[in-house]
Amino acid sequence: MREWSLILAQEETGTENPAGVSEQSETTTGSQVPGAEGQPVETEQAPRGFLDGPMPMIIMLMVVMWFFLIRGPQKKQKKHREMLSAIEKNARVQTIGGILGTVVEVRDQEVVIKVDESNNTKMHFARSAISKVITETEA
Repeated sequence: MREWSLILAQEETGTENPAGVSEQSETTTGSQVPGAEGQPVETEQAPRGFLDGPMPMIIMLMVVMWFFLIRGPQKKQKKHREMLSAIEKNARVQTIGGILGTVVEVRDQEVVIKVDESNNTKMHFARSAISKVITETEA
């Protein structure tokens, strides 16, 4: 049935090749879809844009990785550095080993902590060994 419609279309346009089948132009810009009459209708394909490929997914993955793997720890380290620089005398602190005490003296890289009130026991810790400052609401 389709061959007859192609032959009829050739007779109307006056182009016919020796085999009796019409030649289609190779310079078409899109794919051909059969129309309502059975004749091929040319449709133009939309150019493939930047957002159609895998690139947006790769970029989103990189952004998520940056937030979880880089930005999160950076914020936490910055907050810890600020806390260590704000340590003052008479502040209650907890070390990374779990020792609780009161700051007696603050030096450049060292903090002296009183851990026992009755015996006046003092311990020296590196400033980086302080894990957090205990507020009255936490105690």
